[in-house]
Amino acid sequence: MTTELIKIVGINGRFTHSCLALFYVRNELEKHCEQFDNRIIQFTINDNYYEMLLRLSADAPAFIFFSAAIWNSSVIEKLVLDLSICLPGCISVIGGPQAGVLGERLGPHLCTIVKGEIEAVGTEFYRDLASKSMKYLYKGSFFKMKTRVFESPYREDDFVSHLKNRHIYYESSRGCPFACTYCLSAVEKGLYHKDLPQVEAELESILRYKPRVIRFIDRTFNDNPARALAIWKFLAAQEGETLFHFEIAPDRFTEEMFDFLATLECGRFQFEIGIQSTHRSSLEAVNRMIDPVQVHDIVSRLAGFQNIHLHIDLILGLPYETRESFARSFADLFAMGAHYIQMGLLKILPDTSICQDAEEFGYSHCAEPPYSILKTKWMNLQCLNELYWFSECVEKFMNNRYFITLWSYLRKSEEDVFGFFTGLLGICLKSGFFQLAPTHELMAEKLHELTAEREDKNLIHELLMYDWFRCGYRFLPNCLSLYRTMEQLQEAKGVLYRNLPVEIEGIYRKGSRNHFFKKAIFLPMSNRALQECGFRDTERADCVCFLREREKSIYKLNKAILF
Repeated sequence: MTTELIKIVGINGRFTHSCLALFYVRNELEKHCEQFDNRIIQFTINDNYYEMLLRLSADAPAFIFFSAAIWNSSVIEKLVLDLSICLPGCISVIGGPQAGVLGERLGPHLCTIVKGEIEAVGTEFYRDLASKSMKYLYKGSFFKMKTRVFESPYREDDFVSHLKNRHIYYESSRGCPFACTYCLSAVEKGLYHKDLPQVEAELESILRYKPRVIRFIDRTFNDNPARALAIWKFLAAQEGETLFHFEIAPDRFTEEMFDFLATLECGRFQFEIGIQSTHRSSLEAVNRMIDPVQVHDIVSRLAGFQNIHLHIDLILGLPYETRESFARSFADLFAMGAHYIQMGLLKILPDTSICQDAEEFGYSHCAEPPYSILKTKWMNLQCLNELYWFSECVEKFMNNRYFITLWSYLRKSEEDVFGFFTGLLGICLKSGFFQLAPTHELMAEKLHELTAEREDKNLIHELLMYDWFRCGYRFLPNCLSLYRTMEQLQEAKGVLYRNLPVEIEGIYRKGSRNHFFKKAIFLPMSNRALQECGFRDTERADCVCFLREREKSIYKLNKAILF
């Protein structure tokens, strides 16, 4: 008897991502339907569409399973339609958050829909699969299962094939303690945590393969602080350079957690912290109340450790959010000192509570995924347009390692940062910035233009130069060479070459002195600028030396020392 083929397909945002659901589906199919040959295939949304179609239709599979989310559902819809022509006998099975929406669009003659976890669909699904007599809809709920146990679905050979050079997604729990009205996690109630010994054993098995990144997909990893701390301590004790990513609630930290996190090796943990807004009316409307003052203290404290990459979220267009309240929320988040502020439009996802209340809140949104809002009762289209580009401006200029000293200065000087970025946005829109490649040099040019008439312009331009060389460049861009010419930098190097000792412990030895001066960059700076850059003893020093080696820090910038 010929073995029939099932292709299990994920379409990821980028190559480094992977799709956890595929591995659960494969294991359940093998458990219940041994007669099929199961093959995992992963694409990205940027892959050539026609080549995707050719690969999926090759070898005439009997079934093709798709994992559908908002970022890939449009591609999956097209594939199902075209596969019905290429493979009229093949049955498309769609699961994932967008399965129900695709089912309504495609209809029962083109696909079978699975709502819920594959482990919970029941034996009827597999009987129908074996007999090729599939119904249109199957449902399952992990939280309604009598035995709520799930294991990591990965196998040894996955790490050298499907997961090679990709992020590893891992769940130590299912469900969410919150009920945010805009989130699909609030649709089903329940919360389940794996036992700690199971979590540790599964992570040990994964870590043997030295993945670059493990992303915990627990919706709120620290909902149980003691459990979260136990897992953190376990991971910190493991050898290797794997980065661990966690989604964190900003108000569920204990002093014991802070004490531990302060001791972490730099660059091992990354926190994504869903703040969304600091406007109380908006937070109440989406069922996610937090104390903005408490959150500011927590995030600022974490940022002060300088060993955990902090990624905080701000949503544009929540209920009761006006332009003014959004500006205050942005200023509040900026002041916390996180390394990355992700600002995104509210999405009106089908089946969420906020979708049901869309008319009450005056929401109009795109008909196609990701269902981004177009206007609200409190923000018209023009206002949202402006704030969308404002968010893009922040994304391009701030969410990198290019200007961290400048942002620190603005934070400490209590700058009107919303006004600062609004002015920057005006320059960017006028010059067509968003149609160009956002290079470091182009962004430095725009910041120079924005600050050219300020009273503190000279200080800002010194900070821009300092940030520029910390990123590893050897020559100043044109917009900054107005303030320090390369001849001046060479002159400063010559003075130091003549006056510095034959060797300086920890910097260079006698035999390597010439090589050190050849490779290093020297920048004369004012005392005020040096202090803003974090140098304390500046009374007898006025020149920064940028070395050709990176420091072990969040941003991995080039080392800078003071002469």
